[in-house]
Amino acid sequence: MVRSIPTDSDWYAFESQIRELYGRVAYTHKTHEKMAEKEASLQSRIKLTQIVLSAIATSGAIGVIVTDAAAAKVITALFAVATLGVSTYVKDIDPGALAQKHRQTASDLWNIREASLSLLTDIRDDALSLEGLKGRREDLQKRLHEIYKLAPHTDGDAYAKAQKALKHNEDLTFSDGEIDVFLPGPLRRTQGSP
Repeated sequence: MVRSIPTDSDWYAFESQIRELYGRVAYTHKTHEKMAEKEASLQSRIKLTQIVLSAIATSGAIGVIVTDAAAAKVITALFAVATLGVSTYVKDIDPGALAQKHRQTASDLWNIREASLSLLTDIRDDALSLEGLKGRREDLQKRLHEIYKLAPHTDGDAYAKAQKALKHNEDLTFSDGEIDVFLPGPLRRTQGSP
């Protein structure tokens, strides 16, 4: 049987807290996904820059050997210094590793998000007690705390992209028809679904 939840009850307060938890985790999950994309993109740009600078410096070195022109020597030296500068800049940062940490955090948060969604669904089940559900909430909060302790930092740009994805692109929202496409006939809710 489905539980009815009056707005002045302990059940309503509990459900409100879990809804808030779900919303926060959904945003944090999406923000870490956006940070992973950002770091992976930075890594690609850095590697491409290193390749281009190295190719130009190598071509210049070959040109110096062949022509012995002063201009080729200066250009080769400038690109060699630029290559060294980029290599020095990236020696202490690893956008690829950071992207992977953000992906792992997002994956861990996805699990918490889905567990909190299940908890929201279970709140409506008359067969379950509030005390039992509170125990599950406490477990979720402990697991979430462990994830946050190890999570890399995010930034405002990634949050803004996450917000756009969730609010405007509706990344976590599906119509019944969209879901029905993936389900076998007996589980579909809309008429005329393929």
